[in-house]
Amino acid sequence: MTRIASSERTAAVLVGLEGLGLVVLVGWQLVALVSGDTDSVSSAIALLVLTAIGAAAVVAFAVAIARDASWGRSGGVVTQLLILAVALGALTGQYAHPLIALALAAPAVLGLILLIAGSRAAARRRGDLPTN
Repeated sequence: MTRIASSERTAAVLVGLEGLGLVVLVGWQLVALVSGDTDSVSSAIALLVLTAIGAAAVVAFAVAIARDASWGRSGGVVTQLLILAVALGALTGQYAHPLIALALAAPAVLGLILLIAGSRAAARRRGDLPTN
C-alpha cells in the first residue's frame, strides 16, 4: 500500500466528515418522511434517494482518497465546488445567512487546498513532478 501525504490523509478525513454530514441529513429526511412532516411524499422520497446516493458517493471519495486513488481526489474536488456553490446561495438572496455560508465555505476551501496538495504529492510519487 502506498504511503499517502498528510495533506491527502487530512483531505480524506474532511471529505469523510462531509459524507457523514450527508448521512445525517438522510436520517433527518427519513424521520421527516415517516413522521409526515413533508408537503409532498413523492418529492420527499426523491430528495431522500438523491441525498443517499450523494452521501454514498462522498463517502466513497473519502475512502478512495485514503487509498491513493485519483478518482477519489477528483470526486472530492467536485464535491468541494458543489459545497461552495451552496455556500454562495446561502450568502445571497432574500433569506441570506452569511454565517451559514461561511460555515459551508471555509471547510470547502480548505478541502480544495488539501486535495490539490494531495494531487501534487501523488504526482511526485509517480515521478510526474520534480521533487524540488
